[in-house]
Amino acid sequence: MRSATSRLLLGSAVALALGAGAVSADTIRFWTTEEQPERLAKQQEMAAQFQAATGTEVEVIPVTESDLGTRATAAFAAGDLPDVIYHSLQYALPWAEAGILDTEAATEVVEELGEGTFAPGAVAMAAFDDGVASVPVDGWTQMVVYRKDLFDAEGLAAPTTYAAVEAALAKLHNPPEMYGFVAATKIDENFMSQVLEHVFLANGVSPVGADGFKPLEVGPTTEVLDFYKAVAKASPPGELYWKQSRELYFAGKAAMIIWSPFILDELAGLRDSAPPTINDDPTSRDLAAATGIVTNFAGPSNADGAAWGDVRYFGITSDADTDAAIDFVKFSMDEGYTQTLSIAPEGKFPVRKGTADDADKFTEAWSKLDVGVDRKAPLSELYAPEMIGEIVGGLDVAQRWGVAEGQLSLASKIINAQVINKLVREYIDGARDAAATVEALNEELAKIN
Repeated sequence: MRSATSRLLLGSAVALALGAGAVSADTIRFWTTEEQPERLAKQQEMAAQFQAATGTEVEVIPVTESDLGTRATAAFAAGDLPDVIYHSLQYALPWAEAGILDTEAATEVVEELGEGTFAPGAVAMAAFDDGVASVPVDGWTQMVVYRKDLFDAEGLAAPTTYAAVEAALAKLHNPPEMYGFVAATKIDENFMSQVLEHVFLANGVSPVGADGFKPLEVGPTTEVLDFYKAVAKASPPGELYWKQSRELYFAGKAAMIIWSPFILDELAGLRDSAPPTINDDPTSRDLAAATGIVTNFAGPSNADGAAWGDVRYFGITSDADTDAAIDFVKFSMDEGYTQTLSIAPEGKFPVRKGTADDADKFTEAWSKLDVGVDRKAPLSELYAPEMIGEIVGGLDVAQRWGVAEGQLSLASKIINAQVINKLVREYIDGARDAAATVEALNEELAKIN
């Protein structure tokens, strides 16, 4: 780690360079998985802004996300890593442990920008030694999406807990006019895996510990199983995943669903390929106005609850021109941060809410960025300020299985095996009781390594 004095000198030098418009012959390489043409163009615009300010050119190189791991490993072996990589959570700790990432440089960026200006959950997910493996950039949290108008009419509390959801089912489930929930039940869909991890996390249940697989406790896991069975029984029959949950909610036939924030622009009638059908106007914002969201969700054995989060990071590599890479990442997270978020605002929530002088600077700027496909509007025009706060606030407590324990790789294998999906579905269908299901889960999960 650089000393505080050296960091101060570097910061002063950068400030002088920015102020004087100094020119440098440096070029750094930036790998990004945001390779869609419109998103790539926005990143190239930001690179041009950085070059104009510092004289350092940034070569923006698109990399297909499924190829990122193998390309990074090959480049590391050849001593030819780029300077900065935009990457998903799954790579942060493994790359830090392998030596691909310069964790001291990333920690320096977070410290200089102010760790307190970042969402705690996003920082905690990348914790490494006494710092971070990579710099949190953006993220999103899964949401319980619900008909706030119906909840208010029945005097129901927001669905922040298992108990609140079940109370709402008792009042609102009235099929086929209205289903209380649309639970994911199609076992070979990743959507079910994602929803179940959220529900397990909410009750503090995880299949991994610091030493690897950790047997599921019967009591809390039974609570999870019983809750999921309740929401499944209040759902339509059949193999359900994201498609049916969105269609039924958009048609006004579902009181609650679990979905990603990529639904937010669609709810407001901004995407022709997925219009609300609650009335005769596919561009109507009525459903968005009637909707509430919950990000932090709690079960009876975990009063604090949890938010399922997906966070992306800037990794400064061990082959980087370190000072130039640090400057670029800082620029992207400060002067250029609104541009960074504008790449896809509906799925890029600000993990840095503001600065030491203006705590909500970036949250406010993000809320005013246009979302949508066929029509555009800022989220602040579509949703109330308290809902914007709930959307961003989920990142403060965002979690994933295996992150805190250093077992993200094992957790990913467990999720991808879809064993949990299969056995939970069998429990819903009455194949075995809860105790036998927990036993079966532990037996099958113990085989995964």
